[in-house]
Amino acid sequence: MDRGVPTEAVLAEMRAADPPVQYLVGTPKGRLTRLEKALLDKLWQDARPGVQVKLLPQDGELYVFAQSADRVAKERAMRRRQLKWLWGRLKQLAGMTLTREELLMRLGAARKQARTAWRLLTIEVAKDRATFSYRLDREKLRRARRREGRYLLRTNLTDDDPARLWGLYLQLVSVEEAFRNLKGDLAIRPIFHQDERRIEAHIFIAFLAYCLHVTLGRRLHALAPGLTPRSAIEKFAAVQMIDLHVPTTDGRELLLTRYTEPEPELALLLHKLKLVLPDQPRPKITTSPSSPPTPL
Repeated sequence: MDRGVPTEAVLAEMRAADPPVQYLVGTPKGRLTRLEKALLDKLWQDARPGVQVKLLPQDGELYVFAQSADRVAKERAMRRRQLKWLWGRLKQLAGMTLTREELLMRLGAARKQARTAWRLLTIEVAKDRATFSYRLDREKLRRARRREGRYLLRTNLTDDDPARLWGLYLQLVSVEEAFRNLKGDLAIRPIFHQDERRIEAHIFIAFLAYCLHVTLGRRLHALAPGLTPRSAIEKFAAVQMIDLHVPTTDGRELLLTRYTEPEPELALLLHKLKLVLPDQPRPKITTSPSSPPTPL
C-alpha cells in the first residue's frame, strides 16, 4: 500500500488478525528523523542495479530504507526546475507596482504552481505595504537533498532479502498503472448495476479489455519500441467500419460492409506489428425489403 492509505489502527488490526495479514507499506519521510541515527549504523545492501537498501528491525516490524539513483536524479532535476522558475517569478513580482491584495493573490498563485520549491524558501510579506522579502532556506534545502530519491517502507514480513522486498513494493507501481489505464486509455468507470450477474459481467469485460491492453503494450515493446498502447489505439481509431446501402432498380438493396483503408503511418504500424487486415466482406443483397440479406 502507498503511504497515504494505511493508518496505525489499520496496521495494528492487520497484525492482530488470525492469521496475521502481511503488509509492505510506504511510510511518510518525516519518520526518517526519528530513525535517522539507527539507520546510520546499518550497511547498504544492493536490491537491484542502482537501488540500495538498509534494513532496520524495530518494534516487531522491519523498516526498509531504500535509495534509487535514477529517482535521485529525477527528483533533483524537478526541484531545480521548480526553484529556478519560482525564484524568477518572485524577482519579477518584486519589481512590479501592485496593491497588497494583488501581491498576495499572485504570491498565492506562485505557491500553488511550485509547492515543493515554495517550502524551501522563507518569504515574508510586509503587514502594511505591498512589499515582501524572500531567501533560500539552506538548511531545508540540505534536508530535502538528503531525502531525494529515498523511500521508507515498513513491513511485518520476516523476509530479509532486500531484492525481494523491493520487488514486492514495485508491484504497487504496476497496480497504480493498471488503475490509470482502466480510467484513462480504456475509459472504464464503475457502473452501479443492480443485478449480481451484470456486475460480474462488467468486471469480466473490464478485465478482458485490460488483458488486451497489456498484450498490446508487450507487443509494441518487442516490435515497435517507443510507441505506447495509448498512441497505438489513437492511430487505430482512424480505421472505421461502414455499411453502404445501395438500392437497385428492381427494388432490392445491395449492402457493402467496408473498413476504411489505413493511412501510410498506420500501414507502417500494422507492418511492424505483423498484423494483416482481413479481406473486405463480400457484398450482400436483399431479395425484398423485408427479407434478410444473402451473400453474393
